[in-house]
Amino acid sequence: MAKDRLYLYDTTLRDGQQTQGVQFSTPEKIRIAEALDRLGVDYIEGGWPGANPTDSAFFETAPNTRATMTAFGMTKRAGRSAENDEVLAGVLNAGTSAVCLVGKSHVFHVETALGISLEENLDNLSKSFAHLTAQGREALYDAEHFFDGYRADPGYALDCLRAALDAGARWVVLCDTNGGTLPDDIRRVTEAVIAAGIPGDRLGIHTHNDTETAVADSLAAVEAGARQIQGTLNGLGERCGNANLTTLIPTLLLKEPYASRYETGVAPEALEGLTRISRMLDDILNRVPHRQAPYVGASAFAHKAGLHASAILKDPTTYEHVDPATVGNARIVPMSNQAGQSNLRRRLAEAGLEVASGDAALPRILDEIKAREDQGYSYDTAQASFELLARRILGRMPRFFEVKRYKVTVERRKNKYDRMVSLSEAVVVVKIGDQKMLSVSESMDETGSDRGPVNALAKALAKDLGPYQSYIDDIRLVDFKVRITQGGTEAVTRVIIDSEDGQGRRWSTVGVSANIVDASFEALLDAVMWKLVRDGAMGS
Repeated sequence: MAKDRLYLYDTTLRDGQQTQGVQFSTPEKIRIAEALDRLGVDYIEGGWPGANPTDSAFFETAPNTRATMTAFGMTKRAGRSAENDEVLAGVLNAGTSAVCLVGKSHVFHVETALGISLEENLDNLSKSFAHLTAQGREALYDAEHFFDGYRADPGYALDCLRAALDAGARWVVLCDTNGGTLPDDIRRVTEAVIAAGIPGDRLGIHTHNDTETAVADSLAAVEAGARQIQGTLNGLGERCGNANLTTLIPTLLLKEPYASRYETGVAPEALEGLTRISRMLDDILNRVPHRQAPYVGASAFAHKAGLHASAILKDPTTYEHVDPATVGNARIVPMSNQAGQSNLRRRLAEAGLEVASGDAALPRILDEIKAREDQGYSYDTAQASFELLARRILGRMPRFFEVKRYKVTVERRKNKYDRMVSLSEAVVVVKIGDQKMLSVSESMDETGSDRGPVNALAKALAKDLGPYQSYIDDIRLVDFKVRITQGGTEAVTRVIIDSEDGQGRRWSTVGVSANIVDASFEALLDAVMWKLVRDGAMGS
């Protein structure tokens, strides 16, 4: 039986930009648009031309995409013609083949927010979409507050959809603008809209996540007959966010009944890049990726319990709903003081360390992990540090270099503008073979701002490692977490550092000390050592 086609409409560049604290630059919008196109979405909503300089600049330089590039705007205002509405003209001037206009569909909003009659609103809708189609544009209508409007006055909400469709709109999109409608109501109302004569293959769904049901709401609308889904990468959006396409896309491709009933523009090989795209967006936003995000999170396929890890060794499907590789993710068996030998052997195998069952080194590794966690270490998340610890006990850790000493100074002084400023300076001395190498670095960045003592240490450590320098040039620190693990005079500081390289690999390391600088340096050193091991650098 032929599958129904579902159309994916991404609004990361417009709705996603309404997230508090998010503001894309034009080059960043271009980079995201290119990634979305590679993924296989059908529409990319680039923004609202004329609303801000960044959106206008994006449409002037937008990449050529297979996906339909779409400009967003609003219907014409009452009291002027569509041809003479400068806001509508600005949207059309973006030159996109598709235009999405938002318009009211709720009596309360028409009369209170717009302050016009219900008939005037219908006229605005009709003439706006007639104007778009006369210009040869594919027209989409975002029916704002549709579900609330349908609850208040079903007849008028439907009249708004018909006004747009009769004027030539290709899609009418039911918007749960306030995000308060639950899946059963979404399904019931969508079915009623189709029963009232609105074709499902011209119907879309746009949900918000204020009740944590935006994905479920979208799936309910699809099950009821809607054939376009609007959403954003990583669920970005105003308030609690929009429907998360990073969750919806793999669900549609991998889960029944959707996989058998529907097809999208996303190919299996493109789906394998989903995790990288998700993390690329977080990198652009300078955000730490949500570890427990479905499908793409670092913990999405993490198995901590010993019983689970034992079963995973026999068959991964015992505790995994999909193969992590299908979305570009990876299985993780964390190490902690709850670990058993099943966890340990699995994690060692993933690190390329095959150890026979019953090997005398296994209990020594477990004992060391438990002893260190009593001291404040955490190998639950710091997988790279765990691997290095295991290698040392197994006698499989290459010797690259030795840190002989390091020093950090922090100076607070007035600058020439009579303002107090801080500057950190670090000295690191390493021994590589018979040669000692001294590196000095300060914490000032390119803008003249102090980045702190840990930054100075990281730069000094990575400044000159002789024959190993080429292996570490692409390392960058992406997150730095500090926690006090004990209180009072016995306080101990734990530092977790997340690092990333040019291949997109991300790894975590841990350091523990009563001194935050010592703890940080231990984690930094492990990050470098892990990279050298994983890239096959030759030790002595």
